[in-house]
Amino acid sequence: FIKIFNAEWQLCIMHYALCIEKKIMLSIIVAIDNNNGIGKDNSMPWHLSDDLKRFKTITMGHTVIMGRNTWLSLPFKPLKGRRNIVISTNMPQTEGCEIARSISEAQNMVANEELAFIMGGARIYQQTIDIADELIVTHIHKSFDGIDTFFPPIDSSKWSIKEQSEILFDENSQLEYQYITYQRIK
Repeated sequence: FIKIFNAEWQLCIMHYALCIEKKIMLSIIVAIDNNNGIGKDNSMPWHLSDDLKRFKTITMGHTVIMGRNTWLSLPFKPLKGRRNIVISTNMPQTEGCEIARSISEAQNMVANEELAFIMGGARIYQQTIDIADELIVTHIHKSFDGIDTFFPPIDSSKWSIKEQSEILFDENSQLEYQYITYQRIK
């Protein structure tokens, strides 16, 4: 009995060590205005072509996790070349995506992956900012009127800047913006 118990205990310890070693990196990816605004009437109040291309490049080949409203707001579904997981308690199974009923269920669904991206909306960001490892943020240097959806404040006691671009300018929208990646302070 002691040998069997000891062998099972060692297997549990080895399994736990593998799980710790293979921790998934959760990255939040978001574009925000000067007031942490992210949306108006379930859409983005700006259009930055370079930012959308960057989003596609960064997330391609990885899992993207989003809430139901974000899924419904996508002009093309699913996002091609990515595993699409939608968190919703009441959305029926839908072609092109997998449904998770909670944040923890979504985490379990990506447990064997190295990297997954949280792409909104506001409630999902609010629920995941304390478990994310990284924030990939496009800071738009403007305050937009009528914003009704916000990203949580980025607490400088919890996040440090890992990289940042120079301030960029988009000719079409006449907007200045900057890419900043934050990492969780351990």
